[in-house]
Amino acid sequence: MKGKILTIALSLLTLQTVNSQSVYPGMFESEQKIKSGIEYPVKCFNLNDVRLLPSRFKENMDRDSVWMISIDVNRLLHSFRTTAGVFAGREGGYMTVEKLGGWESLDCELRGHITGHILSAYSLMYAATGSEVFKLKGDSLVKGLSEVQKAYGTGYLSAFPEELINRNIRGTSVWAPWYTLHKILSGLIDQYLYSGNSQALNLAQGMANWAYAKLRNLDDGVRRKMIRNEFGGINESFYNLYALTGNDDYSWLATFFYHNDVIDPLKKKIDDLGTKHTNTFIPKVLAEARNYELTGDIASKNLSEFFWKTMIDKHTFAPGCSSDKEHFFDTNRFSEHISGYTGETCCTYNMLKLSKHLFCWNATSDIADYYERALYNHILGQQDPKTGMVAYFLPLKTGSHKVYSTPFNSFWCCVGSGFESHAKYAESIYFHNDKGVFVNLFIPSVLSWKEKNVEITQFTDFPYEDEVHFKIATEEPSQFTVYLRYPSWSKNVEVKINGKKLRVRTNSNGYIEIDRTWKNGDEILVKYDMKLHWESAPDNKNIAALLYGPVVLAGKLGTEGMKAPAPYSNPELYNDYYTYDYNIPENIENKTIVKSIKPERSFVKKGDGLKFISDKGVELEPLFDVHRQRYAVYWKIEE
Repeated sequence: MKGKILTIALSLLTLQTVNSQSVYPGMFESEQKIKSGIEYPVKCFNLNDVRLLPSRFKENMDRDSVWMISIDVNRLLHSFRTTAGVFAGREGGYMTVEKLGGWESLDCELRGHITGHILSAYSLMYAATGSEVFKLKGDSLVKGLSEVQKAYGTGYLSAFPEELINRNIRGTSVWAPWYTLHKILSGLIDQYLYSGNSQALNLAQGMANWAYAKLRNLDDGVRRKMIRNEFGGINESFYNLYALTGNDDYSWLATFFYHNDVIDPLKKKIDDLGTKHTNTFIPKVLAEARNYELTGDIASKNLSEFFWKTMIDKHTFAPGCSSDKEHFFDTNRFSEHISGYTGETCCTYNMLKLSKHLFCWNATSDIADYYERALYNHILGQQDPKTGMVAYFLPLKTGSHKVYSTPFNSFWCCVGSGFESHAKYAESIYFHNDKGVFVNLFIPSVLSWKEKNVEITQFTDFPYEDEVHFKIATEEPSQFTVYLRYPSWSKNVEVKINGKKLRVRTNSNGYIEIDRTWKNGDEILVKYDMKLHWESAPDNKNIAALLYGPVVLAGKLGTEGMKAPAPYSNPELYNDYYTYDYNIPENIENKTIVKSIKPERSFVKKGDGLKFISDKGVELEPLFDVHRQRYAVYWKIEE
């Protein structure tokens, strides 16, 4: 059945232009009512300007599309309709529609979050492929939500009763009602931006109008108490809605959710993040990033950059992920937190979003280096290639393994952000300024640069090989600059233009600038030198991950002790990722002790591709390719 769905989806593929806008820097700002308050050094391309060519990324995107298409719209609408008193479905009369599992099965305020993520994912996949099937699914979902909002009659739109919002306002214990509303609101905005669905924008405005009426008369003490609960990035969405409509009420809503206890210390450059919930924290900084872009508030810019650097320098594991059991921790004891519950995927999803904003402000290669690290080693590796299911955590404890979701019973937040992440790989490969195009990621793809009437095709099998090939197509000679990222992991980059070697120089931002008049058929060949190297834990130089270029290598440790339902989550539980017992065999860590700080002495290349073997006989491959078995990422080094 899944194969049939994929065949239908791909057969509908067209390369039509999507009527999309974006709240990302520089994209379609002329169509927004509120113009940007800053000048961007670089800007994004539209997602529909880039098409992926065959690669591991394209394979992940295709599997993602199969899964999201297979989910019945009526099941996504089930709890919305039930809560609002609208029948669950009709087919020759009333019928029973089964609700989804995971968080969606709970009688709490997390119900409906996956519908918000799916709204975004359908629109992103439509922009990324042009396939009408994703627009049709999104349109059906929006239409159903419109009926629900109409039944409420106030603009409120949710799968849980409004009373949970009232409890939140009263300070009574609740989980995260505004977090779920954020996912729905963000999904509706994305439906408008990427799929051109004006009804979705109307629903989003209805939600915002309801929220304004609900909150406008609350005093500051009530406000501060209310936002102690997780609210996701709903203030970012209110900023985006304000930019699209010009309605000042939505700007007020965005500032209402300003979390003083979190943001004020960052303004003072205090980097003590304590043990706060990591993914509650990051979206609040994303809202500040949007505030800077819309208003030019330099304090919001500075705190966003300070937070990003703090995260990268102190709180990030080798694969680009962060958090242990979803929380920050004492970084002076970093190596003690290399556990089976590291790397909540939503944290990486949001860090990539923040990185994209910062890159458009600064256009420096270090930001792109992090983006590449996290995208390859975490996001790409989140998905099981056999089934398309995804993992909540990226466990880094030696002997642990990835724990995958199930098709209809594991709808967690990281499943939702996963739907989105695997749909939008193409969005950060290329950027542009008035002079030229930036190449940030080495992913096979075709860029249609409409303003220049130029098409750039990238061919590569990176990171399995070290060469990247570009071909220029243009009807007339065109003068522009190609900015090639010079990554920090490569020390000897070679560039050839039409077979002629170019003298390589980098600018102050870490890019090789090639400024020339390009003709149809011109080619660029780039060779990136990659070597094995250690990356130590910040608190212990003798605990380290092994990388080849930007790729984290994982030692394959087999399947001993893995019993069903492993490597999957237990489908009978709404979650078990937080308490999962890996049943790690005794003495498995002995296989991951090496006796040299020079990796080439303990690890040798084995065959084609990125396959290595340790001096104890442990085989290594890229972490993103190691699935359905135990592995090691951090090794103990005995000098």
